[in-house]
Amino acid sequence: MKVALITGSSRGIGKDIAKVFAKNGYSVVICYNKSKEDAQKLCEEIIKFGGRAIISKVDVTNIEDIKDMLKYCIYCFGHIDVLINNAGIAHKALLIDEDMNEIDSIIDTNLKGTINVTKFALPYILKNGGGKIINISSIWGSEGASCESVYSASKAGIIGFTRSIAKEYAYNNITANCICPGVVDTDMNKNLSEKELEELVESIPQKRMLKGEEIGELALFLANKTGDYITGQSIVIDGGLLL
Repeated sequence: MKVALITGSSRGIGKDIAKVFAKNGYSVVICYNKSKEDAQKLCEEIIKFGGRAIISKVDVTNIEDIKDMLKYCIYCFGHIDVLINNAGIAHKALLIDEDMNEIDSIIDTNLKGTINVTKFALPYILKNGGGKIINISSIWGSEGASCESVYSASKAGIIGFTRSIAKEYAYNNITANCICPGVVDTDMNKNLSEKELEELVESIPQKRMLKGEEIGELALFLANKTGDYITGQSIVIDGGLLL
Protein backbone atom coordinates (compact mmCIF):
# COMPACT_ATOMS: atom_id res chain seq x y z
CA MET A 1 0.00 0.00 0.00
CA LYS A 2 1.34 3.43 -0.94
CA VAL A 3 2.07 5.93 1.79
CA ALA A 4 1.33 9.67 1.73
CA LEU A 5 2.84 11.96 4.33
CA ILE A 6 0.97 15.27 4.60
CA THR A 7 2.17 18.12 6.78
CA GLY A 8 -0.40 20.40 8.37
CA SER A 9 -3.12 17.82 7.84
CA SER A 10 -5.11 17.91 11.08
CA ARG A 11 -7.48 20.53 9.65
CA GLY A 12 -8.21 22.78 6.67
CA ILE A 13 -6.83 21.90 3.25
CA GLY A 14 -4.48 19.26 4.65
CA LYS A 15 -7.34 17.42 6.32
CA ASP A 16 -9.30 17.28 3.06
CA ILE A 17 -6.22 16.07 1.17
CA ALA A 18 -5.65 13.33 3.76
CA LYS A 19 -9.24 12.11 3.44
CA VAL A 20 -9.07 11.99 -0.37
CA PHE A 21 -5.85 9.96 -0.28
CA ALA A 22 -7.13 7.59 2.42
CA LYS A 23 -10.34 6.94 0.47
CA ASN A 24 -8.22 6.08 -2.56
CA GLY A 25 -6.13 3.39 -0.92
CA TYR A 26 -3.20 5.31 0.56
CA SER A 27 -1.89 4.90 4.07
CA VAL A 28 -1.80 8.43 5.45
CA VAL A 29 0.52 10.13 7.93
CA ILE A 30 -1.46 12.96 9.51
CA CYS A 31 1.05 15.55 10.68
CA TYR A 32 0.04 18.22 13.18
CA ASN A 33 1.80 20.78 15.33
CA LYS A 34 -0.74 22.07 17.86
CA SER A 35 -4.05 20.44 16.90
CA LYS A 36 -3.58 16.95 18.35
CA GLU A 37 -7.27 16.48 19.09
CA ASP A 38 -8.22 17.36 15.50
CA ALA A 39 -5.54 15.00 14.17
CA GLN A 40 -6.80 12.16 16.37
CA LYS A 41 -10.40 12.70 15.25
CA LEU A 42 -9.37 12.63 11.61
CA CYS A 43 -7.33 9.47 12.17
CA GLU A 44 -10.30 7.76 13.81
CA GLU A 45 -12.58 8.88 10.96
CA ILE A 46 -10.22 7.42 8.36
CA ILE A 47 -9.87 4.12 10.22
CA LYS A 48 -13.66 3.96 10.61
CA PHE A 49 -14.24 4.02 6.84
CA GLY A 50 -11.56 1.35 6.34
CA GLY A 51 -8.48 3.46 5.69
CA ARG A 52 -5.06 3.35 7.31
CA ALA A 53 -3.68 6.34 9.17
CA ILE A 54 -1.35 7.43 11.95
CA ILE A 55 -0.76 10.82 13.54
CA SER A 56 2.59 12.45 14.19
CA LYS A 57 3.44 15.75 15.84
CA VAL A 58 5.90 17.91 13.93
CA ASP A 59 6.96 21.51 13.98
CA VAL A 60 8.32 21.98 10.45
CA THR A 61 10.73 24.65 11.73
CA ASN A 62 12.33 22.12 14.10
CA ILE A 63 14.81 19.72 12.47
CA GLU A 64 14.73 17.14 15.27
CA ASP A 65 10.93 17.09 15.12
CA ILE A 66 11.11 16.41 11.39
CA LYS A 67 13.65 13.59 11.81
CA ASP A 68 11.53 11.96 14.54
CA MET A 69 8.38 12.24 12.45
CA LEU A 70 10.04 10.60 9.44
CA LYS A 71 11.49 7.79 11.56
CA TYR A 72 8.04 7.14 13.02
CA CYS A 73 6.52 7.04 9.53
CA ILE A 74 9.11 4.50 8.37
CA TYR A 75 8.64 2.46 11.56
CA CYS A 76 4.87 2.27 10.99
CA PHE A 77 4.63 1.99 7.21
CA GLY A 78 8.12 1.15 5.97
CA HIS A 79 8.41 3.73 3.20
CA ILE A 80 7.22 7.08 1.79
CA ASP A 81 5.73 7.33 -1.70
CA VAL A 82 4.22 10.80 -1.62
CA LEU A 83 5.28 13.87 0.36
CA ILE A 84 2.79 16.72 0.49
CA ASN A 85 4.12 19.91 2.05
CA ASN A 86 0.99 21.70 3.16
CA ALA A 87 1.85 23.19 6.57
CA GLY A 88 1.60 26.96 6.43
CA ILE A 89 0.42 30.12 8.11
CA ALA A 90 -0.90 33.44 6.84
CA HIS A 91 -1.10 36.96 8.24
CA LYS A 92 -2.66 40.07 6.69
CA ALA A 93 -0.97 43.42 7.30
CA LEU A 94 0.72 46.26 5.52
CA LEU A 95 4.42 45.46 5.30
CA ILE A 96 5.27 48.61 7.26
CA ASP A 97 3.13 47.30 10.14
CA GLU A 98 4.42 43.72 10.10
CA ASP A 99 6.13 42.59 13.28
CA MET A 100 9.58 41.11 12.63
CA ASN A 101 8.71 38.00 14.62
CA GLU A 102 5.63 37.52 12.43
CA ILE A 103 7.76 37.86 9.29
CA ASP A 104 10.22 35.25 10.57
CA SER A 105 7.38 32.92 11.52
CA ILE A 106 5.76 33.05 8.08
CA ILE A 107 9.03 32.50 6.20
CA ASP A 108 10.23 29.82 8.62
CA THR A 109 6.99 27.86 8.47
CA ASN A 110 5.90 28.25 4.86
CA LEU A 111 9.17 28.33 2.94
CA LYS A 112 11.87 26.94 5.21
CA GLY A 113 9.43 24.35 6.57
CA THR A 114 8.83 23.04 3.05
CA ILE A 115 12.56 22.95 2.38
CA ASN A 116 13.32 21.31 5.73
CA VAL A 117 10.82 18.47 5.40
CA THR A 118 11.78 17.82 1.77
CA LYS A 119 15.50 17.72 2.56
CA PHE A 120 15.14 15.10 5.27
CA ALA A 121 12.43 13.09 3.50
CA LEU A 122 14.44 12.77 0.28
CA PRO A 123 16.76 9.96 1.49
CA TYR A 124 13.70 7.81 2.25
CA ILE A 125 12.06 8.65 -1.09
CA LEU A 126 15.29 7.86 -2.94
CA LYS A 127 15.65 4.58 -1.06
CA ASN A 128 12.11 3.73 -2.15
CA GLY A 129 13.14 4.09 -5.81
CA GLY A 130 11.44 7.44 -6.33
CA GLY A 131 8.19 9.14 -5.50
CA LYS A 132 6.14 12.30 -5.70
CA ILE A 133 6.66 15.64 -3.96
CA ILE A 134 3.68 17.98 -4.00
CA ASN A 135 3.98 21.43 -2.47
CA ILE A 136 1.01 23.62 -1.67
CA SER A 137 1.73 27.18 -2.77
CA SER A 138 -0.87 29.82 -3.68
CA ILE A 139 -1.98 31.98 -6.58
CA TRP A 140 -0.45 34.84 -4.59
CA GLY A 141 2.93 33.16 -4.97
CA SER A 142 2.93 34.19 -8.63
CA GLU A 143 0.68 37.25 -8.56
CA GLY A 144 1.38 38.81 -5.16
CA ALA A 145 -1.33 39.97 -2.77
CA SER A 146 -1.75 43.38 -1.19
CA CYS A 147 -1.39 43.25 2.60
CA GLU A 148 0.10 39.76 2.29
CA SER A 149 3.54 40.58 0.93
CA VAL A 150 5.46 38.26 3.25
CA TYR A 151 3.00 35.41 2.73
CA SER A 152 3.21 35.96 -1.05
CA ALA A 153 7.01 35.94 -0.90
CA SER A 154 7.01 32.67 1.03
CA LYS A 155 4.68 31.05 -1.50
CA ALA A 156 6.72 32.39 -4.43
CA GLY A 157 9.77 30.80 -2.86
CA ILE A 158 7.98 27.46 -2.76
CA ILE A 159 7.33 27.67 -6.51
CA GLY A 160 11.02 28.32 -7.24
CA PHE A 161 12.10 25.58 -4.85
CA THR A 162 9.72 23.10 -6.50
CA ARG A 163 11.10 23.80 -9.97
CA SER A 164 14.66 23.32 -8.75
CA ILE A 165 13.87 20.04 -6.98
CA ALA A 166 12.09 18.81 -10.11
CA LYS A 167 15.26 19.34 -12.16
CA GLU A 168 17.57 18.06 -9.45
CA TYR A 169 15.84 14.71 -8.92
CA ALA A 170 14.12 13.93 -12.24
CA TYR A 171 16.77 11.29 -12.98
CA ASN A 172 15.90 9.61 -9.67
CA ASN A 173 12.27 8.95 -10.64
CA ILE A 174 11.03 11.80 -8.46
CA THR A 175 8.53 14.39 -9.65
CA ALA A 176 7.94 17.69 -7.86
CA ASN A 177 4.98 19.94 -8.50
CA CYS A 178 3.16 22.87 -6.93
CA ILE A 179 -0.55 23.33 -6.44
CA CYS A 180 -1.55 27.01 -6.36
CA PRO A 181 -5.07 27.34 -4.91
CA GLY A 182 -7.22 30.42 -5.16
CA VAL A 183 -9.77 31.33 -2.49
CA VAL A 184 -10.45 28.22 -0.43
CA ASP A 185 -13.51 27.63 1.73
CA THR A 186 -11.73 27.13 5.06
CA ASP A 187 -11.76 28.51 8.59
CA MET A 188 -9.28 31.19 7.45
CA ASN A 189 -12.21 33.01 5.85
CA LYS A 190 -14.48 32.81 8.89
CA ASN A 191 -13.30 36.21 10.11
CA LEU A 192 -14.75 37.89 7.01
CA SER A 193 -18.15 39.58 7.22
CA GLU A 194 -21.08 38.32 5.14
CA LYS A 195 -20.69 41.31 2.80
CA GLU A 196 -16.95 40.68 2.39
CA LEU A 197 -17.59 37.02 1.57
CA GLU A 198 -20.22 37.98 -1.01
CA GLU A 199 -17.82 40.42 -2.68
CA LEU A 200 -15.09 37.81 -2.63
CA VAL A 201 -17.26 35.16 -4.28
CA GLU A 202 -18.51 37.71 -6.82
CA SER A 203 -14.92 38.34 -7.93
CA ILE A 204 -14.51 34.66 -8.90
CA PRO A 205 -15.80 33.81 -12.41
CA GLN A 206 -17.20 30.47 -11.20
CA LYS A 207 -18.99 32.32 -8.36
CA ARG A 208 -17.91 29.97 -5.60
CA MET A 209 -14.95 29.27 -3.38
CA LEU A 210 -12.63 26.34 -3.91
CA LYS A 211 -13.30 23.20 -1.86
CA GLY A 212 -10.47 21.49 -0.04
CA GLU A 213 -11.34 18.11 -1.51
CA GLU A 214 -10.84 19.55 -5.01
CA ILE A 215 -7.25 20.32 -4.05
CA GLY A 216 -7.02 16.76 -2.74
CA GLU A 217 -8.24 15.33 -6.05
CA LEU A 218 -5.66 17.36 -7.96
CA ALA A 219 -2.92 16.20 -5.59
CA LEU A 220 -4.10 12.61 -6.09
CA PHE A 221 -3.89 13.02 -9.87
CA LEU A 222 -0.28 14.19 -9.51
CA ALA A 223 0.56 11.42 -7.02
CA ASN A 224 -0.82 8.58 -9.13
CA LYS A 225 0.49 7.19 -12.42
CA THR A 226 -1.46 9.95 -14.19
CA GLY A 227 1.17 12.39 -12.91
CA ASP A 228 4.27 10.42 -13.86
CA TYR A 229 5.28 12.76 -16.70
CA ILE A 230 4.32 16.01 -14.98
CA THR A 231 7.09 17.72 -13.06
CA GLY A 232 8.23 21.22 -12.16
CA GLN A 233 4.77 22.63 -12.73
CA SER A 234 2.75 25.20 -10.77
CA ILE A 235 -0.87 24.24 -11.31
CA VAL A 236 -3.39 26.98 -10.62
CA ILE A 237 -6.81 25.94 -9.30
CA ASP A 238 -8.77 29.14 -8.76
CA GLY A 239 -12.10 29.05 -10.60
CA GLY A 240 -10.79 31.61 -13.07
CA LEU A 241 -9.96 34.27 -10.47
CA LEU A 242 -6.71 35.28 -12.20
CA LEU A 243 -8.16 35.38 -15.72
